Amino acid sequence: MIPSFTNPNNLSIITGRPPSVHGIAGNFFFDREKDEEVMMNDAKFLRAPTILAELQKAGMKVAMVTAKDKLRTLLGKGLDFSKGTAIAFSSEKADRANMAENGIEDVLDFVGKPLPEVYSADLSEFVFAAGVKLLNGFRPDVMYLSTTDYVQHKAAPGSEFANSFYAMFDRYVGELDAAGCTLVMTADHGMNDKHLADGSPDVIYLQEILDEKLGAGVTRVILPITDPYVAHHGALGSFATVYVDPKHREAVVEIARNIEGVTVAIPAIEACKRFELPADRIGDVVVLCDRHKVLGTSAARHDLSGLTEPLRSHGGLTEQVVPMIANRPIEVPEGRTLRNFDVFDVALNLVR
Repeated sequence: MIPSFTNPNNLSIITGRPPSVHGIAGNFFFDREKDEEVMMNDAKFLRAPTILAELQKAGMKVAMVTAKDKLRTLLGKGLDFSKGTAIAFSSEKADRANMAENGIEDVLDFVGKPLPEVYSADLSEFVFAAGVKLLNGFRPDVMYLSTTDYVQHKAAPGSEFANSFYAMFDRYVGELDAAGCTLVMTADHGMNDKHLADGSPDVIYLQEILDEKLGAGVTRVILPITDPYVAHHGALGSFATVYVDPKHREAVVEIARNIEGVTVAIPAIEACKRFELPADRIGDVVVLCDRHKVLGTSAARHDLSGLTEPLRSHGGLTEQVVPMIANRPIEVPEGRTLRNFDVFDVALNLVR
């Protein structure tokens, strides 16, 4: 899904529907009614039921482990932990898991690993280790494991750090396969280098440009990639929305289209149709940039202190294509193009 960010795609995967249905178009949006910028980490923003919750209602045992707790609260909406048929927790807050909120306690002892650091490959390894333990102990009918993109932000493909991560990934995939489960893997988004030759981020500071052209206060640029994890991307991604009154909307589109590196600048009504987005959560103009650039607001508003390596980020069309890998043959109906949010359908209905 576009924007190719974590939340829109994970929620599309867990609901099987696009953001226009489930309502999560990013990590962050501007609430016009409250006149404030809001994080969309609360499950109250989700407008569609999750597949896991519906499977539990149908009598199946389900489990879900995420790397970050922000996803656990969203993906776990609707699960009933009082019945003993659902478990959901995060690596990030595994030490705080309890029966009432997660369906499990003493997770660190259960997994046999210490609480991992948020900014580490260990956060994802904990997810896999927990998944193997749950499969062999809890025996869920369906399980969803969601890792973090920390390594992909920090290390390019083929680097020692990346290779080490995927060796770990392969080892656990092998254990899950050997246990006899149907296993289907996909990604929430791609990733690309977004930096100059000297290693500094290649940023288009869109708010600064619009303020210079139209005057301060005329527009509000929102970056839906914004979240608390500044060491991942410093709130710099390749997708932005602009809130502006109707009389200046076409001017914003024209200005953005003429910025070097911008590949898409369209009114919201067109963006909603093209990218299947919720109209009330994306602003008035949608802007995307190319493979090696990111969009920012103004230089002073970005904390880039956590970017210790050249920026790698996502959000645009160049991060839209992702893999889907199954451990058994699948039959795709003629004429159908699979999306990452078809992963449950593939696992449950298309595997031979």
